[in-house]
Amino acid sequence: MVSELVHREQSRVYLERAVESLAEGDLLQASEKGWGAAAQMVKAVSEERGWEHWSHWRLTSAVSRLVEETGDDDLRTLFAVANHLHINFYEGEMSAAVVERAIQDVTRFIEKLEALLGLTLGGAQ
Repeated sequence: MVSELVHREQSRVYLERAVESLAEGDLLQASEKGWGAAAQMVKAVSEERGWEHWSHWRLTSAVSRLVEETGDDDLRTLFAVANHLHINFYEGEMSAAVVERAIQDVTRFIEKLEALLGLTLGGAQ
């Protein structure tokens, strides 16, 4: 099993690469790395909580559980943006401005999930 820390670190690496790819004009790689950054952070939180996270469906389920846990429906919206980046990797229809905005949204998503690491329903561990 991959640890929460490894997923968390990989999320940050992918986010950096998304920003770099965007600056280079490689919208497809920026999109996929943005998706990867979001997915890895969901895996980090899921790993910490002992939740399954080895498929797209399980990642989506984990985000739904986090929305229930936190009451923050913004998580669902931001994860949907990340999913659209994943689709864009295959379709290539998003403009640079849209990809840039989506990566900003993914950054917010990651920050929100990082804040949840080390927390349970009862508070700090």
